[in-house]
Amino acid sequence: MENFNSAYNNFITNMENYTKEDYINKRVNLHIHTKFSDGEADAADIVRQAKEKGYKKIAICDHNTIGAHLKIQDDILLTAVEFDVWCGYVFMHLLAYNIDINNEELKAFYAKTKKETELDIIRIFARRDLKKLITAIHKAGGIAVLAHPACCWAINLDSFVKKLVSYGLDGIEVYYPYERHRGIIKFHKAETVNKIADKYKLIKTGGTDLHKSTLN
Repeated sequence: MENFNSAYNNFITNMENYTKEDYINKRVNLHIHTKFSDGEADAADIVRQAKEKGYKKIAICDHNTIGAHLKIQDDILLTAVEFDVWCGYVFMHLLAYNIDINNEELKAFYAKTKKETELDIIRIFARRDLKKLITAIHKAGGIAVLAHPACCWAINLDSFVKKLVSYGLDGIEVYYPYERHRGIIKFHKAETVNKIADKYKLIKTGGTDLHKSTLN
């Protein structure tokens, strides 16, 4: 247990040490999708590209699956998954980082079919229990992070995040220069997200939500 706690604390420290510049200058990208969900990239090729381009850390976080991590383990690669889940009337994406991919409790929340990893019309009907999911993420040694909060349907983002914090939320995605539809459809400002992260002392993460085959 002591070794586990030490490793976990080191992970948290590393996450907190990644700066805005790391994310903006493309040295850290903690939001990447591959062919294991709805991305175009080969997972092994993404790892290769990251090393060639001098990244410090990347995270493959396919929708509701750890398929990539069952095939590839590497020091540059952070184990992760992006879960589709509802919180009241808000459909949201919850990123789980640094998870033990063999954790039995978390396995219950993974997709049962390929369609549950790639088709929006199916994923939006996800019926995962948010509180239990966050608890399972923690038991798997990971942290729970709200993805692309500026795109959340929540009318009052502060109140929404406060509720998530009461459920055990650890972090919030602050740095994400999105290109796809999320770069257009935004309900909240990036500065608002940053202030909320500071207010609730949340770990700040970032990534490009990459779905293409080339890591920029």
